Amino acid sequence: MTYQRFEDLPVWQDAIRLAEGCEGFLIAAKNHITFSKRDQLDRCSLSVSNNIAEGFERGSTNELLAFLYIARGSAGETRSMLCFFERRPALADFKSEISELKVLAESCSRQVRGWAESLQNSDIQGQRHLNERSRKEWEKTRDAEKRHQSFEETERAMITKLPKDHPARCLWESRHGPLDESRSQI
Repeated sequence: MTYQRFEDLPVWQDAIRLAEGCEGFLIAAKNHITFSKRDQLDRCSLSVSNNIAEGFERGSTNELLAFLYIARGSAGETRSMLCFFERRPALADFKSEISELKVLAESCSRQVRGWAESLQNSDIQGQRHLNERSRKEWEKTRDAEKRHQSFEETERAMITKLPKDHPARCLWESRHGPLDESRSQI
């Protein structure tokens, strides 16, 4: 899937939830954590989503990769801070919240790592490197993908209308899995 805006990226959405969750935790635990440690967690947790966004907007794969690695480092720093807080007796009442935030930080880190690995093994250099010919090829490929997706949706809708024991439907389901008829409205 191709994303046009960083706000649509599942990893950015998780990262912003991490920042929001950390901010909520810091507000609730304000009287138990020093200002410098609150500031550190606030900054590193927000840095995850900010670096994903900045890398996405840069226009080249190499720059995106650099920012993804910074985002991953920030997710690790966030998790480390949360591990520290989890060990503090004064924050015993927040163990469950801290644990959930650690899981979310680790999920962000894994998603960023997976994305970075896929980019490293790709020939894509980024929007900035497209010349007129390569841009037309890229647009042609993107348009073909859209047409293919539209065809698949139409095919699914047509197959759904066939009786469950129809040979064409049985063949389709053997290749693609059972139909969820609620998804096939045209």
